[in-house]
Amino acid sequence: MQNKGAILSFAILLAAICFYQLTFTWKAKQVEKDAVEYAQGNPDKEYFYLDSISGEVVYNFLGLKKFTFKDVKALEMNLGLDLKGGMNVTLEVSVVDIIRAMSNYSTDSTFNAALARAKQLQKNSQSDFVTLFGQAFEEIDPNAKLASVFNTLELRDRINFNTTNAEVLKVIETETDAAIDNSFNIIRTRIDRFGVAQPNIQKLQTKGRILVELPGVKDQNRVRDLLQGTAKLEFWETYENQEVYQYLLLANQKIKEMQTLAEEDSKAAAPEAAETKAKETEAVDTTGTESSLLSELEAGTETDSTKSLDNLADFKKEYPLFALLNPSTDQSGKLFPGPVVGMAHFKDTSAINTYLNLEQVKSIFPRNMSFRWTAKATDATGNYYRLIALKITTRDGRAPLDGDVITDARQDFDQFGSSPEVTRYMNSEGDKIWSRMTKENIGKSIAIVLDGYVRSFPTVQGEITGGRSSITGLESIEEAKDLANILKSGKMPAPAHIIQEAIVGPSLGKEAINRGFFSFLIAFILVLVYMLVFYSKDAGLVANIALIANMFFIIGILASLGAVLTLPGIAGIVLTIGMSVDANVLIYERVQEERMAGKGIRLAIIDGYNNAYSAIIDGQVTTLLTGIVLYIFGSGPIKGFATTLIIGILTSMFSAIFLTRIIFEWRLKKTEKILFTSSRTENWLRNTKIKFLEKRKIFYIISGTFIVLSIGSFFVRGLNYGIDFKGGRTYVVRFDEEVKVGDVQNALAIVFGEAPEVKTYGESNQVKITTEYKIEDTSQNIDNETESLLMKGLQDANFIDKSVTLQQFTDDYQMSSQKVGPTISDDIRKDSAIAIFFSLIIIFLYILVRFRNWQYGLGAVAALAHDSLIVVGIFSLLYGFLPFSLEIDQAFIAAILTVVGYSINDTVVVFDRIREYLHLYPKRDVIENTDNALNSTLRRTFSTSLSTFIVLLAIFLFGGTTIRGFTFALLIGVVVGTYSSLFIATPIAFDTQKRIAKVIVKRKK
Repeated sequence: MQNKGAILSFAILLAAICFYQLTFTWKAKQVEKDAVEYAQGNPDKEYFYLDSISGEVVYNFLGLKKFTFKDVKALEMNLGLDLKGGMNVTLEVSVVDIIRAMSNYSTDSTFNAALARAKQLQKNSQSDFVTLFGQAFEEIDPNAKLASVFNTLELRDRINFNTTNAEVLKVIETETDAAIDNSFNIIRTRIDRFGVAQPNIQKLQTKGRILVELPGVKDQNRVRDLLQGTAKLEFWETYENQEVYQYLLLANQKIKEMQTLAEEDSKAAAPEAAETKAKETEAVDTTGTESSLLSELEAGTETDSTKSLDNLADFKKEYPLFALLNPSTDQSGKLFPGPVVGMAHFKDTSAINTYLNLEQVKSIFPRNMSFRWTAKATDATGNYYRLIALKITTRDGRAPLDGDVITDARQDFDQFGSSPEVTRYMNSEGDKIWSRMTKENIGKSIAIVLDGYVRSFPTVQGEITGGRSSITGLESIEEAKDLANILKSGKMPAPAHIIQEAIVGPSLGKEAINRGFFSFLIAFILVLVYMLVFYSKDAGLVANIALIANMFFIIGILASLGAVLTLPGIAGIVLTIGMSVDANVLIYERVQEERMAGKGIRLAIIDGYNNAYSAIIDGQVTTLLTGIVLYIFGSGPIKGFATTLIIGILTSMFSAIFLTRIIFEWRLKKTEKILFTSSRTENWLRNTKIKFLEKRKIFYIISGTFIVLSIGSFFVRGLNYGIDFKGGRTYVVRFDEEVKVGDVQNALAIVFGEAPEVKTYGESNQVKITTEYKIEDTSQNIDNETESLLMKGLQDANFIDKSVTLQQFTDDYQMSSQKVGPTISDDIRKDSAIAIFFSLIIIFLYILVRFRNWQYGLGAVAALAHDSLIVVGIFSLLYGFLPFSLEIDQAFIAAILTVVGYSINDTVVVFDRIREYLHLYPKRDVIENTDNALNSTLRRTFSTSLSTFIVLLAIFLFGGTTIRGFTFALLIGVVVGTYSSLFIATPIAFDTQKRIAKVIVKRKK
């Protein structure tokens, strides 16, 4: 063996690097174990212990270099969220809002129509939003000029009225890129100050999207607020309640007149038209008023002003606005002082906003009057919010003072030391404006508005100078710290909305670790035993040594690269075990053939390795290409699976080809009695004479039947799409006792307005709930609202005790959750289709280059399409009948691509042997050569498929509910892929060659 010294040196160096990198994981676990022992079950004590030693030296590597605990944690093996719990969020910075801000919120009709059109185009396009906006603007009005919209004060140095649309779009693109970069940096700063160990923050391929992974976080509501808050801080002067009440009375009268007119029109119109008109004009009818002020009136809490009315319907008709908005008065009807003009239930705030924004109603109020809701509820249950009247004092309608003047902010306490607040400091310009505002509003309130909601509205007692002020009304120290963090990090250029979210509870993560590693251990032991039994203790032991070295290399390289190990990643490693066996099997079968040809053991090993190289490289490279496609188009856990698969293929080739060769050469120096098969398996599938091509039409009929059944099932039953493809939210909830799926579904239908999909998920006390409730709503609090409704529905039906708080619910009952917005689900569908398409094209081109015969490529791709159709068809036929999830999601696409990689590996080995036989025996008939080649690969096909199947079966049985559907697809794929490589790919290649040959003969005649 040439270059043996270099290979051995490389192996030792690689092992040393892996060992060095893994020592950090060992040391980190050692320190964390000490923390657990110190804390005695108290999580606060454990956190304090680890935090206190963060900067202390805990590891001195061979006396050469010292590492603090913080350094050790940064270098340890990263576990994915599905293994340790935490939160995975995909944010999308709103490019629409950036463009609106650049135009100074222009009211130009063409501009706004183009924005709306671009948002529609984005759903079915891979182009960035700025490009789509430019196209839409051109379509709506080819003669319109963007320069007229964007010739603002801020952009005047780059855009004038002669600037072309293309040049303006270039400026917009530059500005949006800068805003997105700024948003990314602000989010990174916020996360760094949040105090999460090993956060992962990165830009995604799609412009404007940011991935944030936060291991171990428990308070997801706090994280959502932290990530989505724009930190748009504004200071507004306010109107007094006495000044506004008269306008509210006029507004109520106008709304009453509009509704009366609508009723008269509806009586004269057709019933269908009347129903449509009523829905369009009566905003109150479009909102649920359960638990609103009206429902309280139903309970008997009428005010004096309503007792004279015959019933609540008359009150609603007479006072449509005040039926929802309770005026700020005492029991005698006297108006309260201050800027609060009313109070409403949160379910009624949307209808009130609709009323106040009607053009006929809006014209009643002064042009410099605006309204904002408070951020915090007035009651302990969190139902009622106050409406504040703001006074606009600037020409451009903006706040006279905003967060840009903030130089510093910190969490503090009020003068009594009991309530948390945020103290903020302003620059000289801010100090000057703040002094003027406070001087001119003594005895009045100034509203402090953050992200569109009033945080507080303190009454000014006197002029405030020095640029120092406070934000009060905060509920907790954590809220105050987060607000100070946000203000200090800076204002986001535009809102960032959560479009995809996955949360795994710590208990579920711990279960995943235990099950994942248990399945890994079982699979590993089974393969080691299989190799010893099938290939004797000599060759089998060498293969097992290479396999153990391969596992060590994979884990070490993952740690060195800082890659994240996920549960699908463990599945990728375990699958690599099965596939790495294939290289050893190919070599051992070749060595046995050389021995049967009469060669000595030394020469047989040399020729066996040499003859196996081609099949090993072709088979592994095609699988590697599939892994690369998965890595490029996958995300999250799927990318983790692809990473381990790619690393595993490379290390398994090195271990199987080079390490085993070195071991055999070392053994040959001591003895030449090396067995490559055991007496029990020596003649297994040896010298078979199956007529594959003669019986190919039978297999065409069998495959055709399965394909027809699959296609028929697609039309009749369809597919069970997961939220990755259709959008929505899923929650895995674990109860204390067994529950019935139908009862849970009925309970949640009441709060969500429609019945969600509920399935048993693993044990009978655990369910998976899928809902599309307000999935298109991008408001900041919608995720918290959905979780609150979920908990309320379960509490009302007595599945969960009513004393349980939302934080307790998410900690103890909600094992995991996932959210996929409609935009990203469209992208996932597109990326999945592109991934499968590119995989097939790349494989076809590789086989075309390697075999220089397009018929082989066609046969291979046909077999892969055959495998994919049957696997998808089985998922379509069986979903709902099996006790585990058969959803079509990203994990399923990863499984399909893995099946493609495995199947092509099998097929290429067969093609390689056919090519060899055609070269060795050119005078033999093509059919005879092909059948002989297929028969000669049966032992290898059986060994590889059986070992891979055993590995996957171990994952399927012991790996847990999360990846059971994923491994089920792989199990089917191994069986179908083995079948197609023997009975589909080769016959199709043969028939195609035969048909082409006939055409050529006819042309010659």
